[in-house]
Amino acid sequence: MNKTSYIADSLGLTARAVDATLKLLDEGATIPFISRYRKEATGSLDEVQIFNIEQLGKQYDELERRKETVRATISEAGKLTDELARRIDETTTMSALEDIYMPYKPKRRTRATVARENGLEPLARMIMSRGMRQRPDDLARRYVNDKVPDTEAALAGARDIIAEWVSESANARRTVRQLFERNAVIEAKVAKDHADDTRYTDYHSYAGPLRRCPSHRYLAIRRAEAEGVLKVSLNIDTDAAIDRLDRIFTTNVSDQAVDTVSAAVADSYKRLIKPSIENETAAEAKERADKAAIEVFADNMRQLLMAAPLGHKRVMGIDPGFRTGCKVVCLDANGNLLHHDVIYPTPPRSDIDGAGRRVTDLVRRYGIEAIAVGNGTASRETERFLAGIKWNGAAPAVHIVNEAGASVYSASELARHEFPDEDVTVRGAVSIARRLVDPMAELVKIDPKAIGVGQYQHDVDQGALKASLDNTVTCCVNAVGVNLNTASPQLLAYVSGIGPKLAEAIVEYRSANGEFTSRSQLLNVPRLGNKAYTQAAGFLRIPTATNPLDNTAVHPERYQLVSRMAKDAGCSVAELIKSAEKRRAIDLNRYVSDQVGLPTLHDIMSELDRPGRDPRGEAANMQFDDTINDITDLRPGMKLPGIVNNITAFGAFVDLGIHHSGLIHLSQMSDRYISHPGEAVKLGQHVTVTVLDVDLDRKRISLTLKNR
Repeated sequence: MNKTSYIADSLGLTARAVDATLKLLDEGATIPFISRYRKEATGSLDEVQIFNIEQLGKQYDELERRKETVRATISEAGKLTDELARRIDETTTMSALEDIYMPYKPKRRTRATVARENGLEPLARMIMSRGMRQRPDDLARRYVNDKVPDTEAALAGARDIIAEWVSESANARRTVRQLFERNAVIEAKVAKDHADDTRYTDYHSYAGPLRRCPSHRYLAIRRAEAEGVLKVSLNIDTDAAIDRLDRIFTTNVSDQAVDTVSAAVADSYKRLIKPSIENETAAEAKERADKAAIEVFADNMRQLLMAAPLGHKRVMGIDPGFRTGCKVVCLDANGNLLHHDVIYPTPPRSDIDGAGRRVTDLVRRYGIEAIAVGNGTASRETERFLAGIKWNGAAPAVHIVNEAGASVYSASELARHEFPDEDVTVRGAVSIARRLVDPMAELVKIDPKAIGVGQYQHDVDQGALKASLDNTVTCCVNAVGVNLNTASPQLLAYVSGIGPKLAEAIVEYRSANGEFTSRSQLLNVPRLGNKAYTQAAGFLRIPTATNPLDNTAVHPERYQLVSRMAKDAGCSVAELIKSAEKRRAIDLNRYVSDQVGLPTLHDIMSELDRPGRDPRGEAANMQFDDTINDITDLRPGMKLPGIVNNITAFGAFVDLGIHHSGLIHLSQMSDRYISHPGEAVKLGQHVTVTVLDVDLDRKRISLTLKNR
């Protein structure tokens, strides 16, 4: 099985599509570029499929490197046969490869090692021989010497050697591995010195089939184990496992040796095989749980990044607070800081009149069109204060903004570079305001893990999490497109083919030479060559460009084709974009060639229909229930508006405008069966929920979306 067939079989894709994708990746093409501009080659694979091909390709390469190491080690020992080489070549999993390698792996000093040093390996071989006619203890007498005091010691040493042979048998390990895969039970018990710990009470005495253990539950149990709260084990039926192994190893031994071999098999299972396979199974379960959790992270991150922007408007940002007051900033339409202040409308000062006069004065002075309020401490109190202001004229819309990660940004080196003369409170308020204007442009400045959507971000494989989230951010940024003349270096860095260094070079060139008027000017940027230009150009937008195609997702390599379409239609490109009638008259089949197929042609026409469109929609305002100020105000049966602010594998959390979010469990999301919360709700979605239960002691709110 070669790399292409390995990936194609694993993902259920055609070998042709996988092979084309691998070649494009090897040539340095990015995932967004391949997905958008090479559909004919890949059969229109999407970003997720291409990412999975890339990741499986890396796994395959890692397996091949390990195979080379195993071959070399066995060959150096003079034990590599043609049959063994064939088995290594045909292996498709790392665990199977390690099973093959185990008998040849350099060993630490074991009980079997000591037995061999004492000359007991011939005895072990005779016991395992089918033709043995003597009783094992009679054979053992020949091996009594200064190091082996009696026959029992000789037999014990022989059993140790046999036990090691059993544990190194690929067949034995495969048999036990299959039993663990099908029948393993995960058991958790609270540690004696943590009996009063209330954090993991659901698992203080827990047992259940491992293959049915949801990812969030497995990660919670393992976190509790790491913290010393739980004792955790994976178990199968010991007698059944030993019986299966017994049948493998006693079939071809003499009747006199069966009991001795059976004893060695039982010892091998309990002392050597079970601990090894248990650890392996636990690691694989952790990998599966990580994968499921990371998928939730990535999906949540995608929805957060694709949240609708308010657009370039003059915005006031307010970071609410009590004792230290509310930090206020005013930004121009490009997100530049014009002014900052502090008001005290909340307890303990409760200076509502003074704060109201200050806000109305700032709104008038800076032409504020919208107000962004962080959803943290004192958010509801601040929102009610703003609602009570008597405006002279139209009141600016008030938006509650998710401020997760704003504090991380405010203390970052980037924030210090952007606002060297301001403290962290001002930077945090600026971040809140900018998130309303363009969530994506602001969120790319923060480590995705710090945004806190999903669960157990510190428990999953950090390398896999980073790769997935980085890919998610990259795909979202490129799906939306980036304004070449206003984008920050952080946003530009996620554009296909650019990266941090070229992003800085683009911004420096823009500062020195003024705004770009065409995509082709990118080639004037130092160190930005044809390869980077090809990867990046289609994802960059120039609204004021002379060529209207520079503000679309049409790639420059297809400009000539669009010009030909326009010429055939008897008009200019600009006129073709404006005339739906002329576009409808085009027969796309006339333009199909070896390089361009219908998928690309349909994409081009879609762009000409809505050039430069933002796929994220428009920001909507949210009004919470004014009568609900605290968890103590909630009663079962209440219907309340809320915003979905986090999605996990078992449900979704909803911001009700109070300090504690409520949980809609998966079972309460729909009257029909759904397997994942994402089938019913999206991050940032406005929902109307019914309160099921309020647990004041544990600060838990249970909600439902079902009609009641």
